Amino acid sequence: MAKAAREKIQLRSTGTNKKGKPTGYFVTTKKNKRGEGKLKLKKYDPRAYNTKTGKLGKHVEFVEDKIKG
Repeated sequence: MAKAAREKIQLRSTGTNKKGKPTGYFVTTKKNKRGEGKLKLKKYDPRAYNTKTGKLGKHVEFVEDKIKG
């Protein structure tokens, strides 16, 4: 049987809350195993504090992290 060419990864938000602590928001997705380096995407984090508007919700960078388990 062929080995899967994709692996499950977690994209963890780099956004912070009002107190400056990480939001802890993440998204799970699949990535090609042959890809080079860590995946970085800009996505929407509903928990990140937007300093310009004073409200929650902001587009921030998400970085790849291994799924624990």
